[in-house]
Amino acid sequence: MTAEPETGKSSVGRSSLVMASGTAVSRALGLVRNLLLVAVIGATGSIADAFDIANKVPNILFAIIAGGVLNAVIVPQVMRAYRSPNSQEYLDKLLTLSGTALLLLTAVCTLGASVTVGIYIDESWSAAQVSLAVAFGFWCIPQLFFYGLYTLLGQVLNARSQFGPFMWAPALNNVVSIIGFSAFLLVYGGSAVNGDLGDWSTGKVTLLGAVATLGVVSQALVLIIPLWRSGFRWHLRYGVRGVGLRSVGRVGAWTFAAVLLDQLAVWVTTKIATAAPVTARADGYDGLAVAGNGAYTQALMVYLLPHSLVTVSIATALFTGMSAAAARGDVETIRATVSRGLRVIAVFTVFATSVLVVLSQPAMKLLVPTLPAEDVVVVGRVMLAMALGLVPLGAMVLMKWVYFAFEDGRTVFLIQIPVTIVLMAGAWVGSLTLPAQWWVVGIAAAMSLSNLVAVLLRVGGMVKRLDGLDLSRILRLHVQLVIAAAVAGGIGWFVLKVWEFEPGDSWFTALGVTALVGTTMTAVYVLALRLMGVEELTGLAEPVMKKLGRRPRR
Repeated sequence: MTAEPETGKSSVGRSSLVMASGTAVSRALGLVRNLLLVAVIGATGSIADAFDIANKVPNILFAIIAGGVLNAVIVPQVMRAYRSPNSQEYLDKLLTLSGTALLLLTAVCTLGASVTVGIYIDESWSAAQVSLAVAFGFWCIPQLFFYGLYTLLGQVLNARSQFGPFMWAPALNNVVSIIGFSAFLLVYGGSAVNGDLGDWSTGKVTLLGAVATLGVVSQALVLIIPLWRSGFRWHLRYGVRGVGLRSVGRVGAWTFAAVLLDQLAVWVTTKIATAAPVTARADGYDGLAVAGNGAYTQALMVYLLPHSLVTVSIATALFTGMSAAAARGDVETIRATVSRGLRVIAVFTVFATSVLVVLSQPAMKLLVPTLPAEDVVVVGRVMLAMALGLVPLGAMVLMKWVYFAFEDGRTVFLIQIPVTIVLMAGAWVGSLTLPAQWWVVGIAAAMSLSNLVAVLLRVGGMVKRLDGLDLSRILRLHVQLVIAAAVAGGIGWFVLKVWEFEPGDSWFTALGVTALVGTTMTAVYVLALRLMGVEELTGLAEPVMKKLGRRPRR
């Protein structure tokens, strides 16, 4: 076994840079994958919504059945394994039990695809659309096992301070999907010739579904290579003694309950989103395309880009260190780590919010060029509403992982109750008061509000858990960041108005306006932060500058 990973700032910086670079490449490839998928099935309409539901189900099932429990339990247990005399046996049993449970659950859910997919479909869908969604489900639900395997192997790599492979593996998933979707376009053509439900033969369903799942399979199995090269061997070993099931039961039960609450909100919002297009047509709406669950997924992809590139990378690097500090009772180190993490993440998320709000339509056209003009408007509106919750999203994720480091699932569950209520109530009120074509925008706005509620509640919990938190410094920085981002956003909005971008403009036009406005906003934001003496900006630039062979000026 390798030694315990480093927890210093330099280690975090290097680890964050490795993970961020892997995530950046993966996301770039993911954009190519997505534009090909949109070319195949579109972003709105019955085909896009049917495939989106089927492809979303394994992700939902993973979150319900395994995701929350694995993320809450695996890292603390693996960290303990590296300090125990029987670490190999400990890890073998932990991985074998988890993998076997995932395999059995995947088999049951796949055989019951008509039920698992049907749970998320609105009753207004036609029989043909439901059948297509279920057919896709038989191919997509097996992804559940491989998502779980990817998480299990990835957490072992992270615990061994091998952060890169876990963040780079999704790139292979996207490469496989790019090849597969390109093959589909060559053989069957795009959405223009596959736009009717009756056009989808068994061959088309098989090819599209198999490609989507094969990408996830490759993402999981490729992690075996770095583990093998590092000397780690996983032997099938059944047994429960010594694997920390008492802790798993205590933490996992609360975490599982919190995940169930979260997925209850997903179920409610998905049902509303699937009903929106049908209801809008029934109400006689004949304007732009109507956002459904497919449009929601497209908006979510763009919205999560800054989160996945920065927040996840930083939080993952900090998590193992916090777990180790929690295991030895070092609250002071955790408190300092949380404060720095919140400040570092905010530098990015505050600015990213301003950029996404100003460039909602040009960015959507740039990142998903296969969207028609009317879909650019529709999906852009949803993404703009989501962007308002980006700052609290970054903070709440980091703080949630602090609770996991302390193996405190109960607090996570209790906080999740009002957060879920806010999201579901907001989405439901929106469906009652807004025209159907705005329902998904209402869901996105409710999600942003629920993120804010989650942050406020978790901050209160952090203050108690860590015997205080550097709130004055954190709040002061956020005020500085908001001022800088507001000034940058105002100037960026003015430049955009002068340019007069239209959703029907070409991709090159979208590229030009995004580059111009984005560069202008970045320059203004960085200048404002330097004038205000925001040291977190320099601290974040340091790992990048070292990689380039020079240090930033102090």
